[in-house]
Amino acid sequence: MKENKKNIAILGAGTMGTGIAQLFASKGHKVKMIYVYDDKERARPLETMKSNLQVLAEQDVIREEQIAETLAQVSFTESLEEAAKFADVIFECIVEKLSVKQDYFKKLDALCPPSTILATNTSAISITEIAEKTKHKERVIGTHYWNPAYLVPLVEVIRTEYVSQETEKAMFQLLEQAGKKPVLVKKDVPGFLANRMQHALFREAISIVENDIADPKDVDDAIKYGFGMRLGVMAPMEVMDNGGLDLTYAIHEYLFPNIENSAKPARMLKEKIDNGDLGFKTGKGFQQWSPEEIQQSRRNLTEGLIKVARALGRL
Repeated sequence: MKENKKNIAILGAGTMGTGIAQLFASKGHKVKMIYVYDDKERARPLETMKSNLQVLAEQDVIREEQIAETLAQVSFTESLEEAAKFADVIFECIVEKLSVKQDYFKKLDALCPPSTILATNTSAISITEIAEKTKHKERVIGTHYWNPAYLVPLVEVIRTEYVSQETEKAMFQLLEQAGKKPVLVKKDVPGFLANRMQHALFREAISIVENDIADPKDVDDAIKYGFGMRLGVMAPMEVMDNGGLDLTYAIHEYLFPNIENSAKPARMLKEKIDNGDLGFKTGKGFQQWSPEEIQQSRRNLTEGLIKVARALGRL
């Protein structure tokens, strides 16, 4: 309904900012993207959004005419003042540097009326620290989207030491109305919720390759064709309850002494970085990637997520 629509501003027009802008524009919200640094020339958000929407149309997720309708909801500015007058909610999606984020939040806090919610999409930095220079700390909250933001339902909503229940409730309502699945992270800890689990998996995956237990492709295939297929339906806490906590305890007692528990990044990862093998960026990481394979992998991700979302009734 029209009265439920908010004016949404996005600080930063990179990959995540563009995805979040597309999400809310597609749901009928007015969106204003705030260019920072060289976003205007480098990021080309309008072209990216149009390309994303075209894929959705090709996959019959949206009608062809919805492409123009969505893009018409989006405007652009380089003025924080203009955005502050416009926005009910501002999502920050800029460089992962604490001092830069703090300065922007301080400026926005001074410019925006107290009712405006200020949210950060940081994937690593403490939300409480980001809010430190603001006066109205109760309206600063973490909202960690997952890429692509317009397709992956999850948004981690992270509490700070200062955030109000009103801010938290309003954010949950906004996200749910936009078709997202918000989960509450009750403590502002490094990695929040999902990244803590994801990178624990990454650590073990690298360790398996580093110790020549399996090759990179077989590690990926073991997940893609094994427990990864189940995770969208039955995830760890439910799996353990289903199998029995006594069984889980017995496995952990035997297995945990034998799996990776290093508190530092893997030696193999550092060696590859030192050799200039950065993954898709350079065409080689744990595996070799041609330009065509990289393009196909990214398209497979989008199309695969659409298929999974349809199969699970989440699209």
